[in-house]
Amino acid sequence: QVQLVESGGGLVQAGGSLRLSCAASGRTFSVNAVGWFRQAPGKEREFITAVTWSGVSPVYADSVKGRFTTSRDNAKTTVYLQMNSLKPEDTAVYYCAASRAFYVATREEEYSYWGQGTQVTVSS
Repeated sequence: QVQLVESGGGLVQAGGSLRLSCAASGRTFSVNAVGWFRQAPGKEREFITAVTWSGVSPVYADSVKGRFTTSRDNAKTTVYLQMNSLKPEDTAVYYCAASRAFYVATREEEYSYWGQGTQVTVSS
């Protein structure tokens, strides 16, 4: 099993920044990619970005490209999501998830482990 815990969410004004963290524990050697998803009220959960432990270049959804950046620490236990130039439409619960895929997985069904989510609210 792999446990994932997100942190860093909160309330921020439009144009501001937040950095989310996803701390992984347990059998982390069994997964190779960590992705970020978000779900806004009344909407389906959507893929934002993902990074692999092996260093494959991250993929970003068009909605966040140029504003959000994902990275991982060298110990391969924490993944970060730096969110800049936040917009009210970025308001959502943000989830990190871990996948056994050796590529940048973009679909929910490719992820085996999920965190509990952290709320991000962007005020206008």
